[in-house]
Amino acid sequence: MGTFDHKVVEAFIQSMERNGVGLATQSNAFDKLKSILLDAHRLGLYDDNPLDGVKPPQYDPKRAVIPSPAQLHGIRTAGDDVFRLVADLMSGCGMRNGEALAVNINNIVADNVYRITEQVNQTTKAYAPLKHRKVGDYRDVPLPARVKHSIEWYADTYGTIDGYLFRSPRDLTKPMLNYWIGNQWQRMKKAGLVEIPEGMVVYGFRHFFASNCLTHSIPITDVAEWMGHRSLDITFKIYRHLMPGSIGRAAQVLNLDLAA
Repeated sequence: MGTFDHKVVEAFIQSMERNGVGLATQSNAFDKLKSILLDAHRLGLYDDNPLDGVKPPQYDPKRAVIPSPAQLHGIRTAGDDVFRLVADLMSGCGMRNGEALAVNINNIVADNVYRITEQVNQTTKAYAPLKHRKVGDYRDVPLPARVKHSIEWYADTYGTIDGYLFRSPRDLTKPMLNYWIGNQWQRMKKAGLVEIPEGMVVYGFRHFFASNCLTHSIPITDVAEWMGHRSLDITFKIYRHLMPGSIGRAAQVLNLDLAA
């Protein structure tokens, strides 16, 4: 701890930038380091605040571009059947890309519940535990009827291998990788045959799930759990702007007893 000063903190941020770490991850890492160093400063380990003059990673949650329902419908139907099902799983169940590619029909544990148990790791190119979870951990998410129908239709049409719906078209013993979706996304954008909001990426399907939940007053604590966020702070940072009326509604409710 005695080696920390503002130069060390700045070098840490710069190393994350050089290694291509996303801004959201940079911000989360910096927040944790910041809390540790501020506690150390308050306890007297440092005479000077080691964060003085440090510019934190500038993560802007407004960068999340969310398609409208009409845009979502157009985008999901512009790709092939694999793309359509991935879009349904991400926008309807809140799955990450890799989780959608690991979809397994045996994970439908109820008519309206899907159990996410693993993901396709894009580095190892194999099935792996969920992000921020240990082996064997899972999370249950809502399963809309339309998404359930999409899963079952795909399984009936193309079959499954050990329950998995997607496999590499070049080697059926291996999982399908994200480039299959990425390549279609780039072709769709280049062709310009469907309306894609400026700045939207494939992850926008997952943003649609969060937006749809929060704008229909589903508690953010539930949304954070379903999306697999490590902490509620992450969900709140990204999606707080989707709850603009919450303070106003609270003021009205609190005023009822105050005015009695």
